[in-house]
Amino acid sequence: MSRARRRRGLLAVWLVLGVLVATIVGLELADRRRAPSSAVADGRMLLPVSVAELSAVEIADRGRLHRFERDAAGAWLYHGVHATGEGAHTHTPDPALSARIETALAAFGRTRVERRLAVDADSAAHGLTAPEMVVLVYRRQQSQPLAQYAVGALAPDTVSRYVLQVGAPGVVTIANYQIENLQALVRTAAEGSAASTAGRR
Repeated sequence: MSRARRRRGLLAVWLVLGVLVATIVGLELADRRRAPSSAVADGRMLLPVSVAELSAVEIADRGRLHRFERDAAGAWLYHGVHATGEGAHTHTPDPALSARIETALAAFGRTRVERRLAVDADSAAHGLTAPEMVVLVYRRQQSQPLAQYAVGALAPDTVSRYVLQVGAPGVVTIANYQIENLQALVRTAAEGSAASTAGRR
């Protein structure tokens, strides 16, 4: 066999190998892109859409409302709650807080449903009669919430939390650390806002 023919054969083998690798990589990437949407569609995820599709998240924690929303550039900021008499105003996102909000909400967006339970006549057993926390998520350019979640008590295993989506047929459990992350975010944002307000006085 001539050297030229051997080179052509070797080149053909490398070409086929390259095409196979490119095909495998393409299929892998396509699967990863489809995975979150299929997980949402089949109900394994708590949120009905990805966080990238949300424009605002409101967390009512122990009677106080905290609002996180995106600015025109897509950065998250802590909006808080303002008295009705306040005029129009703007918010300037704090890069560190914006990154903290982004991280916490991205983690919440990955919350998976652990178990599904029928709604009992006595919802007090799940701590949902008077929930300490309510979470509302808003899609872009929509004034009405896409979904509302009442957060109930810790499950007996102490690592899961009961959650009821308003309008859903049953209660689910999710990992409690997801709720603890939201509570920590609320504390961080509220403390930062209070310190910023005090600094302007």
